[in-house]
Amino acid sequence: MLRRTTQHAAARLLASGAVPEASVVSRGYSHPYPTGPTGPGSPAGDSKAVARNPSPTPADEVYQRPPPKDLAGVLDDSSQTLFLTEMWRGLALTMKVFFEPKVTINYPFEKGQISPRFRGEHVLRRYPSGEERCIACKLCEAVCPAQAISIEAEEREDGSRRTTRYDIDMTKCIYCGLCQEACPVDAIVEGPNFEFSTESHEELLYDKQKLLENGDRWEPEIAANLRNEALYR
Repeated sequence: MLRRTTQHAAARLLASGAVPEASVVSRGYSHPYPTGPTGPGSPAGDSKAVARNPSPTPADEVYQRPPPKDLAGVLDDSSQTLFLTEMWRGLALTMKVFFEPKVTINYPFEKGQISPRFRGEHVLRRYPSGEERCIACKLCEAVCPAQAISIEAEEREDGSRRTTRYDIDMTKCIYCGLCQEACPVDAIVEGPNFEFSTESHEELLYDKQKLLENGDRWEPEIAANLRNEALYR
């Protein structure tokens, strides 16, 4: 509307001869209007008709009104409005998913399968005879990047070394598994247990007795996992 009003004003100025044609063109008007007498058959009169219906510009082509819908489009919109088809489709999808098999489990009463490579709570293992596996080589203590392991050892009467103190600060442990990889006798292992949260910091300071108890508890699962992973170690 503003563009048409401007074009009409420019046409009147040109028709009166107050403004030359060149100045109108220099200001960016795409439709120059000739000066001279006006009338139904004059060039100025024809220019007014052109000004009322200017040729479409790129902006007009972009923002032009969409074409009217055909009968099929009108019926489709009307059916969605009257019969709430989109709502019924959503309800049908909800009922379909409602009767599908559940993808969740009722934890803690149900528990999913854990990977044999899972690194959980630490344990110290024994041989089937009951003898401790740890030989106090201290490789796990040396390789631990968090310095969470502390070991003290002494020599036995038969000349072998055994640990007298084996502590792990579980608050420092980053569960990297390097202690398990460094152990030459598979004594220190990160077991499958992940439910060992506590109420105090002191309960996460594991001593040798605590680690041996964990090993006695989880030995069947740990032995099976080590057998399954023996080819990849």
